[in-house]
Amino acid sequence: MTEPIIRFENVCKSFGEKVIYDHLNLEIYRGETLCIIGGSGTGKSVMLKLLVGLLKPDSGKVIAFGEDIGELDDNDLQPIRKQIAMLFQGGALFDSMTVAENIKFPMIEHGWGTAEAMDKRVAEVLTMVGLKNVETSKPAELSGGMRKRVALARSIAVEPSVLLYDEPTTGLDPISIRRINGLIMSLQTNIGVTSLVVTHEMPSVFTIADRIAMVKDRRIGLVGTPEEIKNHPAPWVQQFIAGGDGVLTAYEAKELQLS
Repeated sequence: MTEPIIRFENVCKSFGEKVIYDHLNLEIYRGETLCIIGGSGTGKSVMLKLLVGLLKPDSGKVIAFGEDIGELDDNDLQPIRKQIAMLFQGGALFDSMTVAENIKFPMIEHGWGTAEAMDKRVAEVLTMVGLKNVETSKPAELSGGMRKRVALARSIAVEPSVLLYDEPTTGLDPISIRRINGLIMSLQTNIGVTSLVVTHEMPSVFTIADRIAMVKDRRIGLVGTPEEIKNHPAPWVQQFIAGGDGVLTAYEAKELQLS
């Protein structure tokens, strides 16, 4: 592979006495879709917040585009943040704004250009996510799946190099999940974006991922392709895959007195 565009180097992070990461290491390569999986409370979303500078590591480095994120102040972070967009779990749309106003919000923040140029870009990104003629709608007037697609349109409006997804399909119906997964894959194919996806939904992982990184024991315990993960002999890997598919392992069933 080429030189990674993002690296986590021996990252340690704690909140009080709770240790989230203990010497976490991970590399992300340009143009790939890397899915981050692991149990609840293992700090998967913390990794995304470290990457955009919302949190700083206690020690170690988070390197993005050759810059040490932890060493930058808010002003110096702006050029990095222009290259990285984040799709939050709930979409994080502003209810008081129309769809068009929501999409324009980061464009205005980044000094995108004229009002005409922004209107054109809004139409382009809505077309890319399969939505038309919703510019004047409010988020409350849309379905959950449509709101996620609007949030995705807002994320790609500023033409980021990297997209971060925090549980992008949580709470959606199967049709919407397939649509969001298809959009993640098409953005990789059509505009070459690098995607870092935090999710616990294993069917989605095996659909969209080029590589999978599993968080275990406060660090990355395993990295591999979907096939490598599916066929990995370690019991903890197979138990997680089964659990992630919504199937109880024999151990879990016994614990619940269902076996």
